[in-house]
Amino acid sequence: MRRYDAIVVGAGHNGLTTAYYLARAGQDTLVLDRRDVVGGCAVTEEIDPENAPGCRVSTASYMASMLRPEVIRDMDLGRHGLKMIAADPGLQIALPEGRVLPWWSDDRKTHQELARFSRRDADSFFQLDEELKTLARFLQPFFLEPPPRTGATGLAGFLEMLRVGRRFRGLKGKQISELITFLTGSLEQFLDRYFESEEVKRLMLANNLYGKHGGPRDPGSAMGLLFHLLSGGEDEKQGFSGHVIGGMGAITQAMAAACAEAGVEIRTGLEVSRIESQDGKARGVTLTGGEFIECGLAVSNADPKRTFLNLVEADQLDGHFLQQVQAIHMDGPAAKVNLVLNEEPRVNGMPADAPALQKMLFTLVPTFDQAQRSYNAAQLGQLEPELWVDCVLASAVDPGLVTPGRHVLTTFIQYLPYQPADGGWDQHRDWLGDRVVEIIGRYAPNVPGAIVGRDVITPLDLERRFGITEGNIFHGDIRMDQLFFNRPLPGWAHYRTPIEGLYLCGAGTHPGGGVTGAPGYNAAHAILKDQK
Repeated sequence: MRRYDAIVVGAGHNGLTTAYYLARAGQDTLVLDRRDVVGGCAVTEEIDPENAPGCRVSTASYMASMLRPEVIRDMDLGRHGLKMIAADPGLQIALPEGRVLPWWSDDRKTHQELARFSRRDADSFFQLDEELKTLARFLQPFFLEPPPRTGATGLAGFLEMLRVGRRFRGLKGKQISELITFLTGSLEQFLDRYFESEEVKRLMLANNLYGKHGGPRDPGSAMGLLFHLLSGGEDEKQGFSGHVIGGMGAITQAMAAACAEAGVEIRTGLEVSRIESQDGKARGVTLTGGEFIECGLAVSNADPKRTFLNLVEADQLDGHFLQQVQAIHMDGPAAKVNLVLNEEPRVNGMPADAPALQKMLFTLVPTFDQAQRSYNAAQLGQLEPELWVDCVLASAVDPGLVTPGRHVLTTFIQYLPYQPADGGWDQHRDWLGDRVVEIIGRYAPNVPGAIVGRDVITPLDLERRFGITEGNIFHGDIRMDQLFFNRPLPGWAHYRTPIEGLYLCGAGTHPGGGVTGAPGYNAAHAILKDQK
């Protein structure tokens, strides 16, 4: 077995991004993945091959929002087959009593929709949207650069202070106050300052960060509004959200093609059991079958807990460091339920002549009371019946995903406990699937009788199937003490690890989760900088 300059563990989108940049710089690079398919959580797979063969869906990650334009351009993903259609409306909630509230790209249309509930809120909505976009623009540059180096001293510390300070040049006093409120305050308190209508508030609630811990009344829960207004897509549009033709797997397939063109070798169906190190320096990986592959450096796209607690021998790491890793908050609060239908959902209140893009997505967002109660129950390991269900009918705009007469509906669910207090998820899987179908049926009564295939992916299944510890889709919760210079740990926020030649490139590093490519981009550039 020949020696590689670099081995990347995990063929998710960040691992592929890292591998591409390393190979482009002349590194002989190998990517290994335990699954038989490239893509990590960004994959397109059959839902139920037995009952609905040929019907595919984005199994885990399901919408493209913040994929970095730099990554799209550098990897030339369009030439390799990537095509995204901007969602319009970018968000739409279905409400009781047969009403829907869409957020269109056309401000005039959105104003008309909001004014049905409150003319004052319709006017405030766009003022707030512009204020939030302004704040997001100040945070945007941090996405594709390392987080602040809080430990830098002397001249290095002074230069680091200048670098960070320059990013906030022009930030006004009121904006500083708003930013602090966002990072520390609750979403409900923030929205109460702007809106009177419960419906408009619920539209904003539905635009909050999915998969994150914290109910809408918890401190720091307003943070998600800013994340959704970061830019993405080839045109670098703020708040971009789009459907990928061919499903999310089309992103990673395009990345794999770009990697192959750059000379990366990708091998699937091979699980790394251990990242080998000697005298504090990485020297290769061992596969589950016992095969050893030597390398100059190793890059883990796995989450920090899986990397340091499972893949690296404990005696190679300091005890205090391991204790910090064990304390990273994961406890994934989300699940997926994917359905194959023999007819399109008929959502109450949806216009009969609604365009395909409008029919494609609808969120069944609970009230603030229900959302907070659901989150609190999940923290106690309880299964709260009133769940948050986000629905995407991908086949409405991408019929190539299905066979004739079929439709695929993917749903994202929160809040759920990673470990139910009463039994395990294998015992409660059917309850979850049935409950989600019942909730959808309240808003689209034809759906329960139209199901021909179903795939329920619990938080535990996210861990088992995709290898993410505790089923956390962000590789560690998105919260202030686990962001920027604290991600994944204070003192280790620059993709390097205590083992020389071992780097991290996954969502557990800065700037965090989502299909962005930013952690992979930043990690590759940190590696290449070290090699210089």
